[in-house]
Amino acid sequence: MKFQKLALSAVLCLALSLTIASADEGATGPSLKDVFAQDFLIGAALNYDQITGKEPNETAVVVKHFNTITPENILKWEGVHPKPDAYNFDPADKYVALGEKNKMFIVGHTLVWHNQTPNWVFQDANGNDTDRETLLARMKEHISNVAGRYKGRINGWDVVNEAVGEDGQFRKNKWCQIIGEDYVARAFEFAREADPDAELYYNDYNMWKPSQREGVVQLIRDLQSKGIRVDGIGIQGHWGMDYPPLDELEDSIRAFSELGVKLMITEMDITILPSAWDQKGADISLNIELSKKLNPYPDALPDEMQDKLAKRYAELFAIFHKHRDKFSRVTFWGVQDGNSWRNNWPVKGRSDYPLLFDRSCRPKPAFDAVVKTVRGED
Repeated sequence: MKFQKLALSAVLCLALSLTIASADEGATGPSLKDVFAQDFLIGAALNYDQITGKEPNETAVVVKHFNTITPENILKWEGVHPKPDAYNFDPADKYVALGEKNKMFIVGHTLVWHNQTPNWVFQDANGNDTDRETLLARMKEHISNVAGRYKGRINGWDVVNEAVGEDGQFRKNKWCQIIGEDYVARAFEFAREADPDAELYYNDYNMWKPSQREGVVQLIRDLQSKGIRVDGIGIQGHWGMDYPPLDELEDSIRAFSELGVKLMITEMDITILPSAWDQKGADISLNIELSKKLNPYPDALPDEMQDKLAKRYAELFAIFHKHRDKFSRVTFWGVQDGNSWRNNWPVKGRSDYPLLFDRSCRPKPAFDAVVKTVRGED
């Protein structure tokens, strides 16, 4: 009996040691921030649990590998300012403290966006659209209170998010419909007043497409012509295995850099799943064959796909490294595959594998490919 207990104890200790080793692997080996030390900052977007210490293994990966952080949701309007007379600063305070403790470049995301903004912001007492002056006053108050609270502590802000559509024209969101196209200019002015020393950015997706690229170029030139300083352009990197075309991406990098602003890849992840947009409206949960088609890797990513993802990451990082004189940072939108938004959008419950660390916080072949690309290894 004594021998059985000792044997069982040994097995349990071995299992525990293997679990710890698996969890800690992401915090060992080459550090991404060291690999990129001569090129640009390397960052991750953090969720609430990582910020508040509920996921210590993931936080260890963040501290080991990244020197800049962005919050996924806690500084979006609905999170930090849910009601007209109510602010929720506690998660943001913890986020900023985490960045300061680890001497990171801290990014605020985002001050003005049409999504994840409560309806009351755009409405009067009767639920109708409010007027221009009221909405401008609400915008100014929000920016003053949020950016002003972290003056000198948050280093850069995504001031306006996704204002230009794929056709190169302003998106007809509530900000634009009620205030007009100058809402972008006013947002930058209010942000500059709230924190004169913070870097201020315009952030958007699909800017590798020529029409949208030209629309953003025109927007920044217009702001600059009015004496409004824009410090950087955030190029969202929510990409796939076959988009964007590398030549179009490089064309955008060159076009934006000619504006004299910093460039950033702000929301890097690469989906390996088939597009679900052409199945919009279908009841996927009741369609077994369709569900299998859209969620081909529910349990694990096969080695073949790991290699393809690694190759895709290597291609993109080769371009970033080539243009490293133009970039100030590259930020991944998440820490590990399991908490990526890609798993639940636009179809809930799929398993995607878009980041450099797997669900156990272990570096994937894509991690090694990125490191080798930067180091000039095959």
